Amino acid sequence: MPVLVVNVDHVATLRQARMGSEPEPVTAAHLAEIGGARGIIVHLREDRRHIQDRDLRLLKSTLTANLHLEMAATEEMQGIALDVLPHMVCLVPEKREELTTEGGLECRGREGFIRDYLEPFKERNIHTSLFIDAEPDQIEAAASSGTEYIEIHTGHYADAPDSPSKKTELDKILAGIRYAHLLGLKVNLGHGLNYQNILAFAAVENICEYSIGHSIISRAVMVGMVRAVEQMNEIIRGFAR
Repeated sequence: MPVLVVNVDHVATLRQARMGSEPEPVTAAHLAEIGGARGIIVHLREDRRHIQDRDLRLLKSTLTANLHLEMAATEEMQGIALDVLPHMVCLVPEKREELTTEGGLECRGREGFIRDYLEPFKERNIHTSLFIDAEPDQIEAAASSGTEYIEIHTGHYADAPDSPSKKTELDKILAGIRYAHLLGLKVNLGHGLNYQNILAFAAVENICEYSIGHSIISRAVMVGMVRAVEQMNEIIRGFAR
């Protein structure tokens, strides 16, 4: 049965808008735990636009749920991750001018670099994942890099403007899930998923985790963090019935 992991970056974004101390993303993470989240995700960006180093360390020392760290494949981030020891690291592409991650990591032709970069995490029993588009050659390159997981980028599906294009993007993701499973990869899904479009995956096998942030934080503004997470969890648990 797939599980829900909640990204609390957007709570930190609101805090950093005033460069103050509230709202507290660590508190939001604990409320997400109460709501049933099995994991908490944060993206420690190089420019520290939302999540800060202290957030990461406080989450590691206080969470019961698994801590997932999204990060660029840099020497600085590798050192931080090996010091903090999250449950999982997920390598993502990162551009300073983007509002949010716009696409998957380019793995083709970088298999050797990625394999070497991930090796210290494996030695410390940290799970590894690559955030990639649902393209066969990217999935093959990810498998060749030795990662345990991939997270398929669902943003193109979520952002598709009409039903035909949305179906096209969904079909790509479904084919990507099947192919990744065939190659021995574990599959997570994330980016742009919400309380409506996630229903398309109700009958889909071989999904380990749904990574969801913005839609849950948006609903939490209206109904509270615990209830927003509970409502998403109710949807995901319904997939197993």
